[in-house]
Amino acid sequence: MRAPEIVTFGCRLNAFESEIIRRAAGEAGLADAVIVNTCAVTVEAERQARQAIRRARREHPEARIIVTGCAATLAPQRYAAMPEVDAVLDNAAKRKAESYAAPHSPAAARPVPPRPHAGEGRVRAYLQVQQGCDHRCTFCIIPYARGPSRSVPAEAVIEEARAMIEAGVREVVLTGVDLTAYGADLLEQPTLGTLARRLLAEVPELPRLRLSSLDPSEIDDELWSLFAEEERLMPHLHLSLQAGDDMILKRMKRRHSRAQAIATARRARALRPDAAIGADLIAGFPTEDAAMFRNSLDLVAECGIAFLHVFPYSARPGTPAARMPGVAPEIVRERAARLREAGAGALAAELRSRVGTVGEVLVEKPGSGRAGFYAAVDCPPQVAGISRMRFTGVADGKLIGAPA
Repeated sequence: MRAPEIVTFGCRLNAFESEIIRRAAGEAGLADAVIVNTCAVTVEAERQARQAIRRARREHPEARIIVTGCAATLAPQRYAAMPEVDAVLDNAAKRKAESYAAPHSPAAARPVPPRPHAGEGRVRAYLQVQQGCDHRCTFCIIPYARGPSRSVPAEAVIEEARAMIEAGVREVVLTGVDLTAYGADLLEQPTLGTLARRLLAEVPELPRLRLSSLDPSEIDDELWSLFAEEERLMPHLHLSLQAGDDMILKRMKRRHSRAQAIATARRARALRPDAAIGADLIAGFPTEDAAMFRNSLDLVAECGIAFLHVFPYSARPGTPAARMPGVAPEIVRERAARLREAGAGALAAELRSRVGTVGEVLVEKPGSGRAGFYAAVDCPPQVAGISRMRFTGVADGKLIGAPA
């Protein structure tokens, strides 16, 4: 029997949860199935998910097709109505083995295999420490799919990190829907910084720790101190900026200003001169005029955003932004292209600035690795593990590395 195929869309959290799905489906004894873990961030993400569902049925006519994730949680009837779909699971059910048990064959009656951990077989893996969001950005539907902010207790995070390391993981990436909200719902109200410090202290065998998307208005002082002091915390911050114009940020109900975004990038580089910045930006948010867009475009250079994720604005029914005066689709596309062009230029400049320097590279597969500041690196195929390399050049958006 064929093991279930997992098709994942969307964020790092979904990638982590797909490993939980794989584990749960294995415990249930599920076979000959395709599980589509959907995303609801954009209309395009949902369109791609529906395409994947139809393709899965064509390619696997006898398989059981199960749809889950944020889009399935928000609109279960829509996916249940698709003739290709056999079952729809919400975000809570997808994590449970009993959800994948065949009718009249309970999972408890099946032998449970040894527990695999997220990231097994990989050297770099995501670890979810937070779920849900208490904020209501006007463009975002995710809080309705994920619920309120909930934090994973530090003890459980540390246990899972140790298991990942035993499975061969060399870099753990902490992830969540609103990562910097970590701890507010726990008894002692720890911060993300205190969690990261404790994790590194109690798991000294963890070589590299990385953080996923951060809200610049919520980075706590402990995290800044750790960023400055701890070399095992990678010199790379990915900021959830979304826009570079204060009026658009206000209409988005974001909690930071343009000045705060720039100050955050500058502070990161002051504390770690080797730091690199990534960010998310939305192109063509409702009411965005040319001057407002220019502020977002200029932010790429002002913050030095080398790793830029650009999202053309996509109206989500049920969100306040969907009721705001929209920008013409062709203008949205043109602005997204200009942002991507600016991001490509910033990445090229960042990579050129690293040529001649030396850094540690985590080899993820033969001939390919990732520098501490997040850049992809082409390296000799015989190199493995974490290797010290000299960056000798740039090709195809990657650094070229040679053993130092």
